[in-house]
Amino acid sequence: MPNAKNSPIAAASTSSSNRPSGRGYNGRFSRYRGRKMVSDSIHSALACDDILTEILLRLPEKHVFKFILVSKKWLYLICDLPFRRCYEMQWGTHTRLFGFFVCNLLYIDRPQGGLRRPRYEPALPLLSTCKEGDDLMSSGFLRKLGYFIDYSDGLVLCGRHPKNYYVWNSVTKYRCLLPQPRKHYKCLCIAFITENRGEADGDMVYRIVRASCECKVDVINTISIETFSSMTWTWKQSTLVCSSDFSLSPWTVGTVIDQVIYWFGTYRSLAIYDPGFRERSINSIKLPVGQLTYDYEDSILGESSDGLLQYGQSGKMGLEIWILYKEQATVTDRYEYRWTLRHRLSSKEMSKHNPNSGIRTKEPQVLSFIYRNPESVFIRLGSNIYLCNIRSKTLAVIPYHCDGVSIPWDSCKVVPYFQKIWPYSPFPDPSNTFNN
Repeated sequence: MPNAKNSPIAAASTSSSNRPSGRGYNGRFSRYRGRKMVSDSIHSALACDDILTEILLRLPEKHVFKFILVSKKWLYLICDLPFRRCYEMQWGTHTRLFGFFVCNLLYIDRPQGGLRRPRYEPALPLLSTCKEGDDLMSSGFLRKLGYFIDYSDGLVLCGRHPKNYYVWNSVTKYRCLLPQPRKHYKCLCIAFITENRGEADGDMVYRIVRASCECKVDVINTISIETFSSMTWTWKQSTLVCSSDFSLSPWTVGTVIDQVIYWFGTYRSLAIYDPGFRERSINSIKLPVGQLTYDYEDSILGESSDGLLQYGQSGKMGLEIWILYKEQATVTDRYEYRWTLRHRLSSKEMSKHNPNSGIRTKEPQVLSFIYRNPESVFIRLGSNIYLCNIRSKTLAVIPYHCDGVSIPWDSCKVVPYFQKIWPYSPFPDPSNTFNN
């Protein structure tokens, strides 16, 4: 009689006893199938650019920057200009102090046969405040840019008046030579305008306005300007009618707020030019007269935290900051302007709160406002640059590296350069290739 344990029935019974019950087996299979369906759903969602964009727009910057390592597709999407624009609108612009560009006005406004720049002195000195700035100085690339003129939205305008101008992107390291202007101005001022249009191709749109500083009184107070557009890649000359008898201060750079240009004018005036206004005119208003700075020596323009023009002036007694308000006129479609004092800080107050700064023996020079920072300005005392907090009346020294270059401070314009913090993709759009 065959052994029952070796019978096929016994083998089948043994096999059935070792097999998981139907309920447990089906449960684990269901969980596996559920995880797989969730994984497929997540993959499908992340494969959609619109959904991925909405997810990334909700994440802080430190997480977004890590995701550029996921794939070329994610790298391109994060580095794309339209995405960066949307992200900055929601989270704000992230910048860092790259350094201070120095422009010696003695060489820019050099008459025929006047003072020449020594060869050992760089045309574009940089007071570096970070490692990237140190690397830029040691690379020798600054020698190819000429003199510093202005910067906007991270782009740097530089060159040699009156013919050669460059636009340089410090992130991509791309330098673009512009066509030569058609008009020759003996003395001029300039403005650099970038436009936030969010083009799909990622190119930055910008304009450059050159204005003659010779007001022609005999031609009904007119000022000649020449405007370059990166859209047309040409210079266009036009004539502006002045609202009063004045001229623009030579070799100054305009401040641009909402596409409106503000220039310093002669006789303590401020010139206002709106390129989008249908009338080709330029208006002039008087600058405010302060109590501490009636003998002011330095003045600056900038944008306040609420998007208005602010004016700063400094002298031996201290510094003052004013805000320009504009209101719609009741009769005409023009604006009426009024100045309001926002901050006043005397040299005595700064000396009291900063006894080791040496402000008692050195006159403070206001250098620049800080973009959308209403409480601080950059000032200079001797060869030291400080961050001055107006509310707390404290000074914080800004360490910089100038590679042993001697700076003639009294004849130089010192401008802080804030570099935008955003990754850059050297790859083309992966949606147009087979490799994602």
